[in-house]
Amino acid sequence: MKRISQILSMIMMVLLLVGCKNAKQKLQEYVTAYNASAKTFKADNVTLTTARGYINDDKIELRFETALEQNQANKMAGDLAFSKLLKEMIKKDQIPKDLVEEGIRFDAYFLADDNTVLSKKVIDKESISEIIK
Repeated sequence: MKRISQILSMIMMVLLLVGCKNAKQKLQEYVTAYNASAKTFKADNVTLTTARGYINDDKIELRFETALEQNQANKMAGDLAFSKLLKEMIKKDQIPKDLVEEGIRFDAYFLADDNTVLSKKVIDKESISEIIK
């Protein structure tokens, strides 16, 4: 009976260790899953989206390419639309709050048709509450 208890305890420990992922593993899994589902991503003006992970910096870069021309009007409109898009993505858990709470920072870029930045947002522990309100 004692031996069975020890074996079960060891099995439980192994399962716990396997089941507990650190933030860096979650970062890698998120980037892989995001890029796999990017083909089906739909948002106004967004033609392509990709994610890139930076494990040593605890950072994920999200890029949203658009067909918008780089000009002041598109910059202003893009900034507003981009804020709304990120808010929706957080609400739908496409940008997981738990990753942000574990210290992963999201640098999100809304890019013009020439790949210049129309808008940039940083999502981290400090800014997430501001973004979702």
